[in-house]
Amino acid sequence: MVHIVIDLEMNPVSKTLKDVRRYLLDEVIEFGAVKLDENYQPISEFQSYVKPEFNEITKHITKLTGITNEMVADKENFAVEFKKFFDWIGTWDMTLYSWSPSDIKQLKAECSYKLPDFDTERMEQQWIDIQKDFDDKIGLHSNLALKHAVGAMNRNFEGTQHTALADAANTAAILTLMQDDEAFQKTMQPVIDLLKPKNLSNSIGDLFPELANLKFD
Repeated sequence: MVHIVIDLEMNPVSKTLKDVRRYLLDEVIEFGAVKLDENYQPISEFQSYVKPEFNEITKHITKLTGITNEMVADKENFAVEFKKFFDWIGTWDMTLYSWSPSDIKQLKAECSYKLPDFDTERMEQQWIDIQKDFDDKIGLHSNLALKHAVGAMNRNFEGTQHTALADAANTAAILTLMQDDEAFQKTMQPVIDLLKPKNLSNSIGDLFPELANLKFD
């Protein structure tokens, strides 16, 4: 059994392509993933850029991710890069993880459109939303951003946000910590205490201002 933590960067399908957008709103432009062994220790990494087929990379996406049209001009399309990704995984004896449901939804949609013979249902059955599990574990009823979860662990975010491999590596660190309940509680107890309702109104700004409107147990 291996554990695969994945992150995707995406670019919107052109609004002029209404027939395509009926099935696919975005395209993957970068894969990033970390492979963990049965003990949740990292053993391998995967990163690749993908040339989109239905739009140039928009200025907004370049600003967010740093990915430019020049960077993907000579790259392969999704079908080729997705095959490389699954060849790197090397087995169906795996669990696939991501931070939030957006990545698995994207893979299902894009595989269905571009690789209709691929078993997307099996892939989805072997996928876990780490964001939901993390939020549940600390008693949070709203979605915590990855950078805030990393900060809550008293870690510096490794690499640059919205680059696929860095996001996958930081998510993998969270997943590894979550396997040890004692270590997780010890690390997260100050945050859990801070997020209790009686402390929330006075102390939330000490953690992250963006969390002020979230709901907690």
